[in-house]
Amino acid sequence: MIIMKTKNFQVFVFYAIIVISIFALSSCSESGTENSGSNGKHLFEVPLGFPPVIFPEDNPYNPIKAELGRRLFYERRLSKNNLMPSCSHCMKQSHGFSDCSPVSLGYGREPETRNTMSLANVAYRKALFWDGRGKRIEQPAYRSLFLPYILNGDTNEIEKKLKADPIYPELFRRAFGENAEPKAYLIGKAIATFVRTLISGNSAYDKYIRGDKKAMNESQIRGMKLFFSDRTNCSKCHSGFMFTDEKFHNTAVVTHYFDRGRYYVTNNFSDIGKFITPTLRNVEVNPPYMHNGELHTLEEVIEHYNRGGKLFINKDTLIRPLDLSYQEKTDLINFLKALTDWEFIKNPKFAKPLDMK
Repeated sequence: MIIMKTKNFQVFVFYAIIVISIFALSSCSESGTENSGSNGKHLFEVPLGFPPVIFPEDNPYNPIKAELGRRLFYERRLSKNNLMPSCSHCMKQSHGFSDCSPVSLGYGREPETRNTMSLANVAYRKALFWDGRGKRIEQPAYRSLFLPYILNGDTNEIEKKLKADPIYPELFRRAFGENAEPKAYLIGKAIATFVRTLISGNSAYDKYIRGDKKAMNESQIRGMKLFFSDRTNCSKCHSGFMFTDEKFHNTAVVTHYFDRGRYYVTNNFSDIGKFITPTLRNVEVNPPYMHNGELHTLEEVIEHYNRGGKLFINKDTLIRPLDLSYQEKTDLINFLKALTDWEFIKNPKFAKPLDMK
């Protein structure tokens, strides 16, 4: 009886938290606009001026599924021997849902091959990963469960652990239907749903362009003008509300590309050493930078572009010496820091649920 009472109390506390979380996910404010589905129902808030998030027909949004995905995103039991905190081991909210090392260390401290890209606004991306090989968030969310250099889990064992949990079976039914139960492919769908809600667009820059002229200081405003000028051409690639053209460029970070990047997808010689343009949102909090984590600070990044990069046959023609003064480099860095969305980084609705260990 004591065990049953304990479990019932766990479930009660859990559903109280679920109700609060769903309310938070569904709330709107003056700074945001509604994200609506094809049925016209309100889904969740997106920043003012951002387009609605389009969810796949085979994995539509619902708040219970998003909350299930949030729990699974932080669930240690998805990894072999429960040793790793699931997706969050290399996608940390404090770093804009990216990592803080050149390459992430997976199960058994096995190094991954590239720097972790931010998940912020990934719902809007047409291509995933540095080489653009991914098309659906559900795919890496599912494959990470069993890939030996990530979570190294056994999907059968993962399903057994979740089925034995006092909370997960009911949550899967509420998220996917009365006949649903914890299954690996549904784990991928739930995590993908949560990840699509990771929308960031309330930085000082966003507030400034929406009319709050005190949101940025004079140095940041000078840096913004320089960023969008023909002199630097920064915004040629880092364009749009996501600060990425979603195209592939070689920025001449090194003189020999052992990682051939986009070439692995296209087999075109002209794509050797090319990688997709990363978003600059929250760039202040997710060093190191570039596909290999080669540059450790924003100062190093700006100096790299100021020098015009290194010699490489496929170097983008936009990469050329800029002859920036010390003050201009400082202003650019300060503008990049104005792209940090602290509300997003500290938002409790994206954090690990309070009732989880």
